[in-house]
Amino acid sequence: MNIVVLVKQVPDTWSERKLTDSDHTLDRESADAVLDEINERAVEEALLIKEAQGGEVTVVAMGPERATDAIRKALSMGADKAIHLSDEALHGSDAVQTARALAKVVGTVESVDLVIAGNEATDGRTGAVPAMLAEVLGLPQLTYARKVETDGSTIKVERETDAGIVHVEASLPAVVSVTEKINEPRYPSFKGIMAAKKKPVTVLSLADAGIDASEVGLANAGSKVVESAPKPPKQAGQRVTDEGSGGVQIVEFLAGQKLV
Repeated sequence: MNIVVLVKQVPDTWSERKLTDSDHTLDRESADAVLDEINERAVEEALLIKEAQGGEVTVVAMGPERATDAIRKALSMGADKAIHLSDEALHGSDAVQTARALAKVVGTVESVDLVIAGNEATDGRTGAVPAMLAEVLGLPQLTYARKVETDGSTIKVERETDAGIVHVEASLPAVVSVTEKINEPRYPSFKGIMAAKKKPVTVLSLADAGIDASEVGLANAGSKVVESAPKPPKQAGQRVTDEGSGGVQIVEFLAGQKLV
């Protein structure tokens, strides 16, 4: 099995996330950066398949130079090699541009059997890039998987929906996105951390990947944030002492907040 895993470096959820004043894109320098947790689960699932059936796991990331730290984390878990698409012109790319750029990078990997991704990144939460990627690549998409089984030629997925569990099957190659219920990712061992330093990481510019600058970036994005404001500080609550009219006071308060 030749497996590609999409990973992303995101601001730590424990850090304050904010947008830049200049263009309202995510200020990635203002917070600690980590490998997105859902991507750790995607890497873990790829490693489990590799351990069962053999093969190779290639990590693909798109982001600034500092995203190398997230890539090394995936390599320390056990991935074999990585490709890093890094170019200043990528700044501000929307979900559609991201999917098209990632498709170009995946296309540089020979004989891909399976692409695994997290269902959504914690910084953008569009939850659409894996499906868009599958559309661009012309591959079956099996999204929101909580269980994956493959025999090397077909793949079966338990897909979680609001209506229940759906069982989906497709022939390989295919694109799969996983949820947080898929597994518990392993911790990198000291041996794995040391080995990751020697594993190959190929850094590609837009030109290297065959991507024109007009296809990516904030200036060419189909969607962008035009205005933003910080979340207002929390205000003190209002206490209601029930002396027979408590219910009325609560309803009046809710009506004043336009909640009823």
